[in-house]
Amino acid sequence: MSKSLIIAEKPSVAADIARVLGNFTKHTDYFENDQYVVSSAVGHLLELAIPEEYEVKRGKWSFANLPVIPPHFDLNPIEKTSSRLKLLSKLIKRKDIDTLINACDAGREGELIFYYILRHVGTNKPVKRLWLQSMTPDAIREGFTKLLDNSEVQSLAEAAVSRSESDWLVGINGTRAMTAFNSQEGGFHKTTVGRVQTPTLAILVEREEKIKKFRPQDYWEIHATFAASNGNYNGKWFDEKFSKDKVNQELKPERLWEQKKAEVIRDKCQGKPGQVNEESKPSKEICPLLYDLTSLQREANSRFGFSAKTTLGLAQALYEKHKVLTYPRTDSRALPEDYIATVKDTVQSLGNTDYGKFAQQILASNWVIPNKRIFNNAKISDHFAIIPTSLNPAKLNEAEAKIYDLVTKRFLAIFFPAAEFLITTRITRVENEPFRTEGKVMVNPGWQAVYGKSAKLDDLEDDTTLAAITPGESVITEEINVIANQTRPPARFNEATLLSAMEGAGKLVEDEELRAAMSAKGLGTPATRAAIIEGLVFENYLQRVGRELHPTAKAFSLITLLRGLKIPELISPELTGNWEFQLRQIEQGHLKRTAFMEKIAAMTSHIVEQAKTHRGETIAGDFSLLKSPCPKCGGIVHETYKKFQCQKCDFALWKILAGRQFEIDEMETLITQREVGPLQGFRSKMGQSFNAIIKLTDTYEMKFDFGNNDENHEEVDFSNQVALGKCPKCNHAVYEHGLQYVCEKSVGATRTCNFKTGKIILTRPIEREQITKLLETGKTDLLTKFISKKGRPFSAYLVRNADGKIGFEFEQKAPKKTTETKTKQSKGKTASKAAS
Repeated sequence: MSKSLIIAEKPSVAADIARVLGNFTKHTDYFENDQYVVSSAVGHLLELAIPEEYEVKRGKWSFANLPVIPPHFDLNPIEKTSSRLKLLSKLIKRKDIDTLINACDAGREGELIFYYILRHVGTNKPVKRLWLQSMTPDAIREGFTKLLDNSEVQSLAEAAVSRSESDWLVGINGTRAMTAFNSQEGGFHKTTVGRVQTPTLAILVEREEKIKKFRPQDYWEIHATFAASNGNYNGKWFDEKFSKDKVNQELKPERLWEQKKAEVIRDKCQGKPGQVNEESKPSKEICPLLYDLTSLQREANSRFGFSAKTTLGLAQALYEKHKVLTYPRTDSRALPEDYIATVKDTVQSLGNTDYGKFAQQILASNWVIPNKRIFNNAKISDHFAIIPTSLNPAKLNEAEAKIYDLVTKRFLAIFFPAAEFLITTRITRVENEPFRTEGKVMVNPGWQAVYGKSAKLDDLEDDTTLAAITPGESVITEEINVIANQTRPPARFNEATLLSAMEGAGKLVEDEELRAAMSAKGLGTPATRAAIIEGLVFENYLQRVGRELHPTAKAFSLITLLRGLKIPELISPELTGNWEFQLRQIEQGHLKRTAFMEKIAAMTSHIVEQAKTHRGETIAGDFSLLKSPCPKCGGIVHETYKKFQCQKCDFALWKILAGRQFEIDEMETLITQREVGPLQGFRSKMGQSFNAIIKLTDTYEMKFDFGNNDENHEEVDFSNQVALGKCPKCNHAVYEHGLQYVCEKSVGATRTCNFKTGKIILTRPIEREQITKLLETGKTDLLTKFISKKGRPFSAYLVRNADGKIGFEFEQKAPKKTTETKTKQSKGKTASKAAS
């Protein structure tokens, strides 16, 4: 009897499909019944490779062998998942399998995973496509009744392959060309670039440059307090003749740029009567659109501090594991026009949950009706907006519950009427000088009721109630002050604002509906933006500082290089956004894949040619002067593209050492104190990362210090240090030493103790004050941003165990019905081991 082979993207999805279809026998990594065999990939199983006859065995980082543009690509199995590929190949080739069903995630990357498997095996068996928007049992069963013919997703596969090949061509050739350029004077300075990563980085670097160049300007505001018969209220002076300046955004009607002028107005109005006029106008505010992935990531970052990667993982778990959200990797913020009945069922299912009050109100008021802002086929791509399913959630963790709550409240709120306000603008005129006061009264909360809002007075100026006045009433200027202020530099990007900028191809568009219209030309896709940001952090182009994203010295160096080589294709968000738009056109069948790839090949050749043409040239840039004088002659040390160079003598230090670029402040410390560190991010010739202290020798050369040069020598002199505390093992003093905090008796020739703990534990620097607290009290504060060996961030306390070893203690969230917080101590793993 012939059977169909169903291939899912992940094992969990294969298991769900088998559970829904029923009557399966489980084998190793696949399920089988009389009609189907169900198995899965484990993400990508194959990667692009240069065909053997075109691959360069030696000198691939040389200009002589660039560009690499093969006429076609081979596929190589990814080693760690090769066993799964062999299993799928065997299943596909089974004689009783006559049809293949692609059940990978319904999007570009899911299509690519399946397409590459098919190409690798080389089968001609017919293919059907399972296209799921939801993982509920009903949605899965319905999906099998509406299987697509493979020809219906052929253009999606072509776009997926084009994305994969274009990223390879630009990434490999760009990285090799920039590395070759940066390695001309010796050493190996790997310089990674990417078709989407690098323009995204350019957005951050450009913002940082504006911040560095920013010079604050003084301005003054005049704030007054007026006494009326019903109480006091506040007002702010403003220029009635002000007109907005599109160039200078700092000009605002309430700002005065001369202190004397502000003081004249203050003196003129002090204690004088004022005449009041006010106007009240009704105003409405509609609910924001439903979430796509990017808007959900922005909101979760703003409200909870979740990274884009974290939000994507949570949304994927709510879709795939809990089945309470629809497909999350979407760029659509509308629903299909034939989805009204499904929405009503979903609202009905929420009737017995914590959201029941609002769900019942929607159904009772018949608010789920055709509405082009919500139900609009023209605003849907492969997937529709993220909404809850008809399944009620159970056993969600705290983070998952937060994301579910965001989506569910937005889903309910969008069917509610607009929130209604009465906005009052009050002008108080004193000695012909106008002062403005604004108040906002919520008349009807509308959709904001879902978020706990109710009709109340909300004064825009402060938290006090706006005192009522009678028409034509005269008031007294009771108090008036000139408030000094300064203009502020542009804010650094956080993940929320960077996602917005990526969505708008570098433009920070505030209006969400306009931004949605521009998203077709954004940088990357909703599904890839989190990985783009994480890639920049991994390559040390970005650092997370609190919620902000800071470009590193390495980032500035790369963008300086690309500007100097005149390669706008790799730094222009607009150009890259156009490439993404063309990939979308391929998906829709409006552009031939061959035409797109010809443009990518031409772009690749141009990148390499520009690097070759500028060989041996100095790259100009906006470089710094160090504050510290040259340690050799006292001259001025200039930063150049490659070095920190004295202008008076031959003193020079490379900016990059063992693959790591120095920040300006690190170089300042090295020159003034003759050592800096411990620093992270160095890489050995074998590619292994390591930490080290850098010392400046007597001959002005940089030297690694790993803190282990005292093993068999005389005692270490700690006399010029202040002890951090008492050793938990022998009660002697603990000091800083090299890369560690050590007991004074654990170093030198006559060691009698072995207490040591790293200054960096799981990539997190441990501050001196935390070690002092640990030694005194047995426990540090809760420390964030440890990175596990699997690459996951976590928070923990460092604690002193009874045996004197240092371990982790993890914070546990209190159960919902108690405020008690419990902790559990890790077993068998010490922080000192983690640091080694």
